Amino acid sequence: MNNNLRQKNGSSISISVLPLNNDDIQRPNVQLMCFDLTHSSRSVQFILLTAATFFFYLIYGYMQELIFRLDGFRPFGMYLTLVQFLYYVLFGLVELQLKEDKTRKIPIKTYLFLAFLTVSTMGLSNTSVGYLNYATQVIFKCCKLIPVLIGGILIQGKKYNIIDFSACICMSLGLILFTLADSTVYPEFNLFGIVLISLAVCADGVIGNVQEKNIKQHGASNCEVVLYSYGIGFFYILGVLLVSGQLLPAFQFCQQYPIETYGYAVIFSITGYLGVNIVLTLVKSFGALTAVTVTTCRKAITIILSFIFFAKPFTINYIWSGCIVLLGIYLNLYSKNQQVWNQYFSQLLRTIGNKGIRPKYVGVENIV
Repeated sequence: MNNNLRQKNGSSISISVLPLNNDDIQRPNVQLMCFDLTHSSRSVQFILLTAATFFFYLIYGYMQELIFRLDGFRPFGMYLTLVQFLYYVLFGLVELQLKEDKTRKIPIKTYLFLAFLTVSTMGLSNTSVGYLNYATQVIFKCCKLIPVLIGGILIQGKKYNIIDFSACICMSLGLILFTLADSTVYPEFNLFGIVLISLAVCADGVIGNVQEKNIKQHGASNCEVVLYSYGIGFFYILGVLLVSGQLLPAFQFCQQYPIETYGYAVIFSITGYLGVNIVLTLVKSFGALTAVTVTTCRKAITIILSFIFFAKPFTINYIWSGCIVLLGIYLNLYSKNQQVWNQYFSQLLRTIGNKGIRPKYVGVENIV
């Protein structure tokens, strides 16, 4: 297509404008393990990544609780994290050999901080299972949207509205009620476990923002982030276990039950490693808040499955407090997609008043 631009002296310049194809616009690389989703629609990318996150992390949660069901294992949560980190490093090294670009993109000082956060969130989280009802541990992790919002303000300078802060209040209230309900029905309730999981959630909220900022800034791969974060973290945990004197007792205990500890830990680590990579892809493609929202919904299902597969005390107060937490999650999602959701609900109401007309479908790419 030719457009003529007329100059002041009356002459004209002919400019050729070529139509752009979709292939001419470079799309961000999106990988789901060995599958390339780059050229798929945003809807397909989000659905597949979400489904994979649910699949691997549900197995991960089941194996974690199963390991801690072994009598005598509860004090050794940090040792399980050490074994888990070792597996992650081995998986990361294998994956790195399959990549053409093996250079490190993110500065090592950033990885020292990321490793500290990773050890904090995973080590404290694994250890807390030895002191808490698993459902309570999960409901606390559901509320890591709170530190994610705070971290977004402090680390990335993001701004949030009154609905976001209302969501935080709902989550905080739900946590308090759920904890009170747990203390009345769970005979081994321990306040120390609450402190551990609270610190883990705070570290988890910070780590998502730090990962998002550095992955986008330096263009690092998921493999690189996992390898260096968990590789450095392995030595952090090893030092802690040596200083505390827990390394040898934990090693001797696990030798007595190799299948129930190291064997289950293989499945636990494989599903966790794949889950971490998929969540990092969600962070890179859709942002930290969306990734946390997906993992939060997964945790809600984990709680239900935990009561189904493992017998434990139950009270109706779990449901009420859990619903308050879900209300907070809904408010957070609504705040993120307020304009689109308002349009959709308005159209839905008009459709109800005009029978026979169906509302126009809003694709997933418009609400994530």
